[in-house]
Amino acid sequence: MSSSTSLALLASRARAGSARPVVLIDGRSGSGKTTLGRALAPLLDAQLVELDDVYPGWHGLARASEAVVRDMLRAAEPGHRRWDWDAGEPSTWRSLDPRRPLVIEGAGALTRASAPLATLRVWVELDDESRRSRVRERSVVDAADYADSAWWDVWAAQEGAHRMANDPRRLADVVVEG
Repeated sequence: MSSSTSLALLASRARAGSARPVVLIDGRSGSGKTTLGRALAPLLDAQLVELDDVYPGWHGLARASEAVVRDMLRAAEPGHRRWDWDAGEPSTWRSLDPRRPLVIEGAGALTRASAPLATLRVWVELDDESRRSRVRERSVVDAADYADSAWWDVWAAQEGAHRMANDPRRLADVVVEG
């Protein structure tokens, strides 16, 4: 099956039985969540939230997970507070249209609290060596430093805590190989 066919099938599953598809994409750092979210959102004409824009710093995975339910998936005036990584502080509020489809991607997106609010739940799986290699190859400033720094371990510990608390792979409707 080609990747375009797979994307079309994911989009179809997200739309099934729902006037407003809501897709949650979770996985570990470097697994392919952002790539999948960016490819899937246009097929659904969906708003895309990348949790990298939301995490309140390197210790913020759990707080961003809470914001998915508290802020992004709420019925009235949904949105999220952006994080200014350079200043190390909260930034602007981004409003979301509660009538339009929504794709949220990032480590911590899929939790026991968020799962019932989604029409499609996706876990992206990739082995540790490939994930780290992908992060090193990103054309993002400091990405290689992240993969080879203590921040990798700090983030991995939070991902581990998230996996222990929520078991997002088990909550997923679909497991995608990154």
